[in-house]
Amino acid sequence: MPRLFTGLELPDDLSDELALLRGGLPGAKWIEPEDYHLTLRFIGDIGDAMANEVYDALSSIRRSAFTVTLEGLMTFGSDKPRAIVARARPTQELTELQQDLERAMRRLGLPAETRKFVPHVTIARLRNGSAVLAADWLGSRALLPKTFTVTNFVLFSSRASTGGGPYVSEASFQLERSAFGGRFAAAGESPVNRSR
Repeated sequence: MPRLFTGLELPDDLSDELALLRGGLPGAKWIEPEDYHLTLRFIGDIGDAMANEVYDALSSIRRSAFTVTLEGLMTFGSDKPRAIVARARPTQELTELQQDLERAMRRLGLPAETRKFVPHVTIARLRNGSAVLAADWLGSRALLPKTFTVTNFVLFSSRASTGGGPYVSEASFQLERSAFGGRFAAAGESPVNRSR
């Protein structure tokens, strides 16, 4: 059973821009641009029945479309950096969507997420990362603030053994278009393989 998680996809032009940052850092395993995403809630390895319950719970979430801004680059891990990420501004809309997902998963009996939500897009994972080399790399790169519109969130699957993709979009859940009081589409399309 693949691991499941929810997240936001990035527009192609933004993924292309992040991809230009790749290279020049020893020990970095660069994420493929088609796998860039902003994780909202890790779900984990679950059985078929629970996967269907997760799908139903995600289908019931109602939030308006909003914007996300990637505002710079940073590392995770200070003395031993483990990832290079593009950090996202933790707006109220983004935080509230993440909290809705957390509550929905808790209602299904899944364990609570123990890590604080720090919205980001991972662009590289570091093996035996050097704080000095990572700092040098960050000092030679810049990411000006980039804003994109979020009209849906996605249920992704991944293989536990690969660590960094490839990721598969199993289902997309549309957000409401608040400016017009309508909907982009029906809430939640059928997942690629709901019977997993």
